[in-house]
This record gives sequence, C-alpha cells and structure tokens, in this order.
Amino acid sequence: MDPEALTQLLSPQGWALLNALPPYDERMAMTLSERLHREGVDPVLVAAALTQSRLRARGREKSDDFADGMLFTQAGLEQATRLTVGARHARRYAQAGCTRVADLTCGIGGDAMAMSALGLRVLATDVDELTAAVATVNLRHFPESEVRHGDGLALDLAAEGVDGVFADPARRTASGRRRHDPAAYAPPLDDVLGLRSSVPALGVKVGPAIPHTAVPADAEAQWVSVDGSVVEAGLWFGPLAPEGPGRSALVLRGSAATAVRAPDGEVPAPEVGPVGAYLHEPDGAVIRAGLVGLVAQEVRGRLLDRTIAYVTADTLVDTDLATTYRVLDVLPFGLKRLRTALREREVGRLTIKKRGTAVAPEQLRKQLDLRGDQEATIVLTRISGAQHVIVAEPV
Repeated sequence: MDPEALTQLLSPQGWALLNALPPYDERMAMTLSERLHREGVDPVLVAAALTQSRLRARGREKSDDFADGMLFTQAGLEQATRLTVGARHARRYAQAGCTRVADLTCGIGGDAMAMSALGLRVLATDVDELTAAVATVNLRHFPESEVRHGDGLALDLAAEGVDGVFADPARRTASGRRRHDPAAYAPPLDDVLGLRSSVPALGVKVGPAIPHTAVPADAEAQWVSVDGSVVEAGLWFGPLAPEGPGRSALVLRGSAATAVRAPDGEVPAPEVGPVGAYLHEPDGAVIRAGLVGLVAQEVRGRLLDRTIAYVTADTLVDTDLATTYRVLDVLPFGLKRLRTALREREVGRLTIKKRGTAVAPEQLRKQLDLRGDQEATIVLTRISGAQHVIVAEPV
C-alpha cells in the first residue's frame, strides 16, 4: 500500500467502500474488481480496498473480530502479535503499575491497542511513515494514546514521562527472510536492552528461535505457543518479571492457559528408559524453553533418548503441557515390517510424527501404500540411540 492508496482508503468514499465489501473470497475477487471498475470507482481505490479486505480476512487469525475495523500492511500483519498474547503483554504493564508505555516499534499497533484497552497511555512510534499512519488509524478509539513517525530509540523517555517500554524489533529482511541473529534485528536487540538502565520495566518480543545464550541473566524469558504453534518469545525485566529471572513457557489452547517456569534455569535432568504405556509430546514452547524435564517430572516419566524431547510413562497422568498418546506397539524401524503392521491393523489414514530422524514423512507415506478404513498415528524416533517406530493413538 502506498500513500495515495491510504489517502483514498481514508476518504469517506474509500472507508465506506472498504466496510461495505462482502467477506473476502479469492475466487470472487476478480469479478468484484471488474464490477467496481465498471461502476467508475478509481482503480487505485479498488486495488487498495480489495487488498485490505484480503488482509483483514487473514488478520482475523491474530486479531479476531477487531480485524474488521483495522488497516494492515503485509509486513505488519506478519509480525503482529496475536490478540490473546498481546492482552497478556498489556497485563504485565498494568500489574507492574505502569501508566505510560512507549511502544518503540509499534508496527500496525496491535500491542499498543491491547495496552490502551487496559487504560494505559501509549506513546507508539515506528520508523516507517506509512506503517505509523496505519497504526494511527488502528488506535483511533484511544484518544489517550498517540502514534508518532520516528525512531523510538531516539525518544527522551524521561521527558515523555514513560515508565514502561515495549519493543518488537523487526525480524525479517526486505525480501521476507527471517533474521535469527538478535544482532540483525531492526533495531538490534542489544540497543533495545540498553534501555533497561533508564526504564527498568522493559519488555522485548523476540523470535522463538533465540538461543538461551542470548538471553540476559536478569531476564525472564518466556516462550509462548498458541494452539500448538510456538509464536514468540518475550524478554521481561524489572517489575514486568515479578518472579525474577528464569525461563518459562506459556501454553495457550483455546481459552485455557498453562504456564510452567524454572527459576534461574534450574530444570531436573530426566532419566532415560524404555517405552512405557504412554508417550507425551511436550508442547513446542516447553521444548524451546528447555523445560522438558518439568514435563517428565509432572507425568512421572522418562526420556526415550537423551537428545529427543519425547517423554514416556507407565501410568496416565494428564498434563496440559504435552499431547499424550497411548502406545500400541513398538517396532525397530523397517519399511516392510511397518507396512505389514499397518496392514494388519487395516490402517488407511495415518498421522506421521517424527523427531530425531531424517525420514521424510510424505515419501514414507507413499512407500507404505496404505489400505483400509482405520486410523493410526506413528512416531518415528530414536530409542536409546536406535531408530524405532511407535504405533500410538491420541488419549
């Protein structure tokens, strides 16, 4: 979206057109575009409105119903915080007693909206002028908050009365490739971390692949998953981390939230042992946080292999930190042996999970030549260093 397109969208005619469009349907987009052109609508406005309609449809995954009243950029949507996660960010600042929060890299304004909704006054900045304009539109319902175009790191935080800082540095290149090195973030992570000496209540959203060695010793590092997908990690300092430094995981599934934490990284080392009656696959946030040992402790289990994040147990202990399977069979890996076992079970629909093996699931599926009307799950993994297949069913 360019400035001309944004200007037309924000005109009374443009805003009315955007909000009058039917739910986005890619199959009907060309037909709708042609009709609007025949009706004399400016082609720039047609393209901008249909693009926003498409982005709003995608934005509902992150922003729920709020997406229907928002504007998006493609890059802003990619990096935007999910509504359920942003609300938890905002809650940290509110519970820490912050009243004015500087969002130094606000993007399209998702986190700033969540903070404003809790009554916090937000000073949001973005170095991209068009993105800052979009954020201004999205924050229009919160007159106590403001958006500025500029470098957030250049703000005089004391003069602005800021008592909390949030940053979500850009982690993609102009071509869309992910930046995994914190030094390559925009702005670099170290530049943001330097602010905690002047504003202790600092929070930074980072990529979930951040290595533990890059986490400062005075941070609470929390990895977050939503419905099974790891979406972010956050570094929280000072009053935003009331329990002190350490690693934690937050698992969000539907309306349920489960958190687990290891103070100062103290995690019990699980034993390694044979396959039991149940197999637990820890949530990705738990794995990223290095807290698999806490899952093993909770379910009274052990690891299948020292280097693989699968936990097995002899008795069923329910946990929200892992997906649990009942073990039906355990086989040394071999194509013919596995094909025979699945045909004996009349399996035609197969879920293939893997960890610690180079086997390509889709290639294996073709080689198995499945037939039957039963369903099964197989887990390809190492057990005490050797390749095995576990036939299982979800509990």
